[in-house]
Amino acid sequence: MSGAAGQDLPAAVLEALFTQAPVGLYVFDEQLRVVRYNTAARGVRGVPRDAVLGRRLDEVAEGFDDAELPALARRVLAGEGQIRDRLIRGRPPGDPDHEMVVSVSVFRVRTGDGRVLGVAVVQDVTARQNAADRLAVLHDAHRAIGTRLDVRATADALAEVVVGRFADAVTVDVLDEAVRGAPLSAGPVEADVPLRRSAFRSVSGGPGPVREGGLTTFPFPTPFTQSLHDAVPRLVARLSADEPWLASDPERTRRLTETGVHSFLVTPLVVRGTVLGIVGYYRHSDPRPYDDDDLALAEQLARHTALSIDNARNYARERAVATTLQRHLLPRTPPDLTAVDTASLHLAGTRGGGGNWYDVLPLSGSRVALTVGDVTGSGIEVAAAMGQLRTALMTLAVRDPAPEELMSCLDDITAALPREGGEPVTASCLYAVYDPVTRICTAASAGHTAPVAVGADGEPVAFEPPVGPLLGTGRGGYEPAHAELPDGSLLMMYTSGLVRWAPDARGTLRRVLSHPGRTLKQLADDAVYALMRGQGEDDAVLLLARTHGLDERSLAEWTLPVDPAVVGTARRLAEHQLTAWTLEELAFTTELIVSELVTNALRYGSPPIRLRMIRDRSLVCEVSDGSSTAPHLRHARALDEGGRGLEIVAQLAERWGTRFGRQGKTIWCEQATDGR
Repeated sequence: MSGAAGQDLPAAVLEALFTQAPVGLYVFDEQLRVVRYNTAARGVRGVPRDAVLGRRLDEVAEGFDDAELPALARRVLAGEGQIRDRLIRGRPPGDPDHEMVVSVSVFRVRTGDGRVLGVAVVQDVTARQNAADRLAVLHDAHRAIGTRLDVRATADALAEVVVGRFADAVTVDVLDEAVRGAPLSAGPVEADVPLRRSAFRSVSGGPGPVREGGLTTFPFPTPFTQSLHDAVPRLVARLSADEPWLASDPERTRRLTETGVHSFLVTPLVVRGTVLGIVGYYRHSDPRPYDDDDLALAEQLARHTALSIDNARNYARERAVATTLQRHLLPRTPPDLTAVDTASLHLAGTRGGGGNWYDVLPLSGSRVALTVGDVTGSGIEVAAAMGQLRTALMTLAVRDPAPEELMSCLDDITAALPREGGEPVTASCLYAVYDPVTRICTAASAGHTAPVAVGADGEPVAFEPPVGPLLGTGRGGYEPAHAELPDGSLLMMYTSGLVRWAPDARGTLRRVLSHPGRTLKQLADDAVYALMRGQGEDDAVLLLARTHGLDERSLAEWTLPVDPAVVGTARRLAEHQLTAWTLEELAFTTELIVSELVTNALRYGSPPIRLRMIRDRSLVCEVSDGSSTAPHLRHARALDEGGRGLEIVAQLAERWGTRFGRQGKTIWCEQATDGR
């Protein structure tokens, strides 16, 4: 290369750089005025030279919003640093109809004569930045969507991510059957199928045309109905007034026109060939039209959202099944008893299928058992475990053990219950027995809150059963507590779901129960009003009882000597008492029952021997003795001379059984009195 050519090379390269380079080059002086620039750069092509040369950087970049750039450029000229890859979004003067993103780098140079100049390198990174923005939206969507098993929460999460970044407004409409967790069939969705507006959000704020949670449909044919029918997204890049489908939906056309929507996307929510709903993305403030790259992002968002909604739908279906199962496993109508009047409430939680239960169980001797419990967790398995525990408790109650003994047996049964995943079943339980003869209530607790008791005068009654281990732990060690409940006392038992957020729940309940003149149902409602501020996640149970002692005139009791002749005396005492109660028609069977029970006590028991008769909704006969030997019912053979006593009692009585006390046992039986 000759010397002359070598000397001309820098000038030639410099000239080519400022006329052919694809990036923008701007040389500016200490007043930030452009002294030379690249005329081939995008954004200034076709712009008159005098619109750039001699103008300050902020004037040249008038379509770009970066108020800090002039100050930063002055710092560069002062030798205080450089600017590297600063992203600025705006509209170039040479192409004002399109938004672009540029990367700006600024550095300082010194000429041969000592002047300080600045050089700004501007590169169009619109495609790269748009791709990065889409990835950021998709990344945030994957983090935000699906964190809760709720359809509306999932739709809200999608709207939160995309509005202001990918869309100016978004609507999410889900098939009503999908929201309710009902089974769906694959294939096209007809235009008249109702959809529930699950989310609406706009950069403008305010409510949407359809209230959230409300039902809507799309007139046929529109891009919305077409997308629901074939499960294929629709792109309307530039919405114009002559779109043929606008006539099918004049109301939607009016709203789109009023808000200035110029481009929108419609993407169906599809999981395994089943359409769950549809999402609409709209642009009215952002001038960029949607393109195929945006459509690809919308499809990815729809797939992730649809999967999360399907999970929420499955959870809703399981929750509905579990709640239905639980309700079917709870008692329908409480028994009509003399000892107590009762009212109960079961409040389902938002998670559904809880393990709360309650029961009112008639026992021998006109006594009654009241119980509430709560299996830990929620779902179908928990509801099933609750049903097993309730059945086990009812079976144990028939044997009539003391409350603390029943808890120990129930603890062993709970520990043996299988559960998927190997996780043990645990539950809390409160079991109380009220005796209307003595007015004494005895209770035992397995990890359960104590009941609230209030006397007929509204004053609190101390009743705090020691809290033992949860059922299923196998530790046992339950202790009873006793309280005398005068006639008209109120006893409230409840689960933790009722009082979870109340700071002084027991004090509140005492105040509620002390209000005179309220029915049990009204008091139960009052407790809910006072304690709950919305539906909780867990279900709640409340059982309220008003006690009634047995009238002394309905009770007769005798202590019998250990003498075979006393059998006849016992028959006569029973006959006289039945006459006093005008129950003479029961005399024959009652005398036979009393004769057999007293004979059995004399032969196999030990003193003291007592005969007790109770006139309640049925006639109760009881014979007690000091022996703990359990009676054995056997079927005597035809030629046997004895062994038929209990068999005769079982044939004559409606119900009979044995209960054991601290000392001795009681054999009891009941006969119907035909309402007399």
